[in-house]
Amino acid sequence: MKRAEKEKIVADLHQRLTQAKAVFITDFRGLNVGSLNRLRRDLGQGGDEYQVVKNTLFNRAAQETPMTSLKDLFVGPCGITLSYKDPVASAKVLADFSKDRETFVFKGGVLEGKPISGDSIRQLSKMPPREVLLGQVLSSLIAVPTGFVSTLAGIIQNFMGTLKAIEEQKAKA
Repeated sequence: MKRAEKEKIVADLHQRLTQAKAVFITDFRGLNVGSLNRLRRDLGQGGDEYQVVKNTLFNRAAQETPMTSLKDLFVGPCGITLSYKDPVASAKVLADFSKDRETFVFKGGVLEGKPISGDSIRQLSKMPPREVLLGQVLSSLIAVPTGFVSTLAGIIQNFMGTLKAIEEQKAKA
């Protein structure tokens, strides 16, 4: 590969690294091209990408980005997942892919500018989707006013029941 091609690859990768919300690093030893293409397709449906990149080129592209802390992880064959929209969805796709393949290992990554371990990526994959989390927060916010209104309605209902009982007593007397 000529120097001009390498510089172009480094510049392109640097731009994509700065745009990504999360970058996950994996070891892909023992996987065939068909498996990797399936992983790329699955990630691509969510707007993410998986790329095998030379370690030296990644280290150059990672300069002046939060990914500089990942230099130690780039030993041996490494693949990177660039997540632009939903890191949890990307982690789920990677975790599902790794279930059948023992050689596919999470090395670590960066999430929102902070380094995370391979175990953290697995934990991230077990989180519910963003929409479910937002629904849970919304239901928590709604629960307090709903409970308050129910309590007030109960008090008014008891008061009305008491007035009705008094009315019935006076009607008998």
